[in-house]
Amino acid sequence: MFGIPGKQAVSITDKAAAQIAKLMQKDGHQGLRIGVKKGGCAGMEYTMDYVTDVDPLDEVVEQDGARVMIAPMAQMFLFGTEIDYEVSLLESGFKFRNPNVVDACGCGESIKFDESLGAKS
Repeated sequence: MFGIPGKQAVSITDKAAAQIAKLMQKDGHQGLRIGVKKGGCAGMEYTMDYVTDVDPLDEVVEQDGARVMIAPMAQMFLFGTEIDYEVSLLESGFKFRNPNVVDACGCGESIKFDESLGAKS
């Protein structure tokens, strides 16, 4: 929908691909759908949900056995994002390196996009 021919909407690191593939094996999931929703102190939050059926309107990115679907409303906000998976002593989880984010809250859970993308907080 908002893609550039020959370029995937998001990139997935090897660590993230391994974790997504592992999660897909649970209960026969077809992948993970990522999106954004209004919320948090900066205005928007990322969402991740297991997918049992692929929506034909989703942008699908596949790598090394991992499948990520991008919800149609989120495609313009996530284009160019790198999805990583990090593990530390205190926490582990997916990290989004998104060039479209102009501000984030202190905890990193809430983000703000450039208003020209249509995400007004």
